[in-house]
Amino acid sequence: MSYENTKRLIWLKIHREGLKIIGLSGLFLLLLNFLLHYFFPHWFWINTTVLSLSVILYAIIIYFFRVPKRETFGEHGQILAPADGKVVAIEKTHEKEYFNDERIQISIFMSPLNVHINWIPVSGTVSYTQYHPGTYVVAWKPKASEENERFTTVVKTFNDEEILIRQIAGKVARRIVTYALPDMFLEQGQQLGFIKFGSRVDIFLPLHAKIKVNINDKVKGNKTVIAEL
Repeated sequence: MSYENTKRLIWLKIHREGLKIIGLSGLFLLLLNFLLHYFFPHWFWINTTVLSLSVILYAIIIYFFRVPKRETFGEHGQILAPADGKVVAIEKTHEKEYFNDERIQISIFMSPLNVHINWIPVSGTVSYTQYHPGTYVVAWKPKASEENERFTTVVKTFNDEEILIRQIAGKVARRIVTYALPDMFLEQGQQLGFIKFGSRVDIFLPLHAKIKVNINDKVKGNKTVIAEL
């Protein structure tokens, strides 16, 4: 890791969802290294290797829960990406849970190295929320949208358009955090929630939405314009 990257890591803002994990993992790694050095002081290379790997692992855990400095620049009618990641699907599909009609689905896959905060893509009032337990198939597979553990949030905009955002747990992700509540008004760029350790976010838009991204595009949450109404 370069000096600049190390300096940037030191000044990272940490998301509140990571504080407990960072604290517990730090205590575990400290205890592990203490016990190795105490009971096996002559295992120099093993102790040195474990210590080095512990520092790297701890830095990765801290980096995962980073909160980037990112301002909202969305204009009226623009839909911003709800997450960092790669666009893995853009298709017309029948949305069964809430709309029960055809919508344009955009799916963004979040790797473990992406920022895992989810943002509100457009200002409006929460008209529906629903948690669904499920399996944990690989998040980029199409069936993950209907089979994996997930949380659905629907936001109604000022002109009565409704946008559905679905947070989906992946093979590694095992916890979805959502802050939206029914009838709550949310500003574009406000945090919707957090998904821990690799996952996917689907967004369902009206058929007349003008899509501004392509398959395999890399997008930044709260920054990339993915569609316009």
